[in-house]
Amino acid sequence: MLTRRTLAAAAALAFLALPAAAQDWKAQYPELTLAVIPMENASGTTDRYAPLAAYLTKTVGVPVKLRVASDYAAVIEGQRAGNIQIAFYGPASFARAVMTGVKVEPIVNPKHETGVAGYYSVIYVLASSPYKSVADLKGKTLALVDPNSTSGNQAPRFFLKRAGYDVDKFFGKAVYAGSHENAVLALTQGTADAAANFWNSETDSNLTRMLTKGIVKSADGRPMKQSDFRVVFKSDFLPEGPWAALASLPADLKAKIRQAFIDLPKADKAAFDRLSDGKDLDLTPVTLKDYQPIIDMLKANDEERKKS
Repeated sequence: MLTRRTLAAAAALAFLALPAAAQDWKAQYPELTLAVIPMENASGTTDRYAPLAAYLTKTVGVPVKLRVASDYAAVIEGQRAGNIQIAFYGPASFARAVMTGVKVEPIVNPKHETGVAGYYSVIYVLASSPYKSVADLKGKTLALVDPNSTSGNQAPRFFLKRAGYDVDKFFGKAVYAGSHENAVLALTQGTADAAANFWNSETDSNLTRMLTKGIVKSADGRPMKQSDFRVVFKSDFLPEGPWAALASLPADLKAKIRQAFIDLPKADKAAFDRLSDGKDLDLTPVTLKDYQPIIDMLKANDEERKKS
């Protein structure tokens, strides 16, 4: 005969039979760290991503601490060490993490106002300069972003090489500025003749976001406009970088994180809009297979570097 006591005992036994991760992941992970690559200055990055950290805290059920990484490698190594549970990568830094053995799973990537989940690498010059094409930049200084940046290093190297321009031989100097914003500022301040950066559309790019914030000024302090810049090179289409979680996280925690990101555009539109200044349309689920072209690109660049 089934009694309330026997049913309660059965329920307790069933609970004990659950995987440990399903019972106590909150004990194992009383706090999560969300890290992002440095695409702009630290305060701007914090303002952009803090609402997302607050949303995840509420949705996942434990505090989610935002960490603005000092460089792209810091995100990769933080995930390798298990200190960063959730991260936003560029496609090349994600590919590098995978290629170097970091066990990480992509979740979603942003769909831009263009209706696609991807973007381009471009090279800017000042419109007032005499440079009308890449060929005009021979012997000049190119501001790159970071060795693990897609639009700021890996894509320019790959696509310029394909077009007949070896970055390390064609330009007089190629320097790493550290962030997308710093690369643009190197151009406007005259320490570089050209700058690599990301470009989603005519109305959404790192440059347009910097212009909106009013932080782009000429060497004499004049506020600049989009017309003060000229694009002299544009790469092939690149898949947008993913939000990713450690593969080693308990399955139910990963499921919570994944669902939180999928729900974000509607569940907290303000936090979602903050990520792109309201330009993105949605988030698109992704898998490792989506980044195979980027892995192939990095392998080709690595081979070229070994040859030189």
